[in-house]
Amino acid sequence: MRWLVTGAAGMLGHDLVTLLTERDMKVTAARRDQLDVTDAAAVDDAVSGHDVVVNAAAWTDVDAAESDETAAFAVNGTAPGLLAAACARHGARLVHVSTDYVFDGQASEPYPEDAPTAPRSAYGRTKLAGERAVLSGLPDAVVVRTAWLYGQHGRNFVATMARLAASRDHVDVVDDQRGQPTWSHDLAQRVVELIDAGAPGGAYHATNSGSTTWFGLARAVFTHLGLDPSRVRPTTTEAFPRPAPRPAYSVLGHDGWARAGLGPMRPWEDALAAAAPVVLHQGDAA
Repeated sequence: MRWLVTGAAGMLGHDLVTLLTERDMKVTAARRDQLDVTDAAAVDDAVSGHDVVVNAAAWTDVDAAESDETAAFAVNGTAPGLLAAACARHGARLVHVSTDYVFDGQASEPYPEDAPTAPRSAYGRTKLAGERAVLSGLPDAVVVRTAWLYGQHGRNFVATMARLAASRDHVDVVDDQRGQPTWSHDLAQRVVELIDAGAPGGAYHATNSGSTTWFGLARAVFTHLGLDPSRVRPTTTEAFPRPAPRPAYSVLGHDGWARAGLGPMRPWEDALAAAAPVVLHQGDAA
């Protein structure tokens, strides 16, 4: 089985390529500078000869999407449709990575996979367009929604907290947004498990189990660094205005895993504990 991973230089892409390589799988790692996912001809050529395509390429700058939705749509909305069409032509299975931002973020209990979508940001709208383009063009495609992703490669909240812990006496972090921290390594494993299980097409919520706030996550990071978690102080979303609205509640339900014969991913606390040695660089904090 030969895999193609787009966005291979990102957190998920890097971990997925590493995992597949460790399993002696044939994998083509396509970085952004190697494959323009908005170029239909280039996409078709890249997909040819592969059995599985994982689309981890995305415009992830949530705030910049507010001022340039057209550019974000090209990557998040149009490109997934091109990949789906190419997979249909070449008989490849497609796994497309999406986001909690397709929901309105106003719920009080976990969003099931079939919950109504109602994105409130340009980023969310473009990602929802990508989901629809994939599933309409390739019904057996797998859409994997994730959230609060962190890992060893690329910018992310966990790495930022570890860096700030070394340079600031206190850090103020919002305590009125609730979600599910998810380690990119665990997400990469789940993507492979989905394909191994021959999962039916449709949407799956791939986040580590449980939930917390950004404040709670930041305190957990400080604790894993051996630092006083009281150095993290709670604040509100209103204190940090941003161009794009942030979901107040983006906890995702995991009932869909039963379709694939898989259980939920491990709790976020366990994942963070396992990730700490490679993600937090404990020796860098003081």
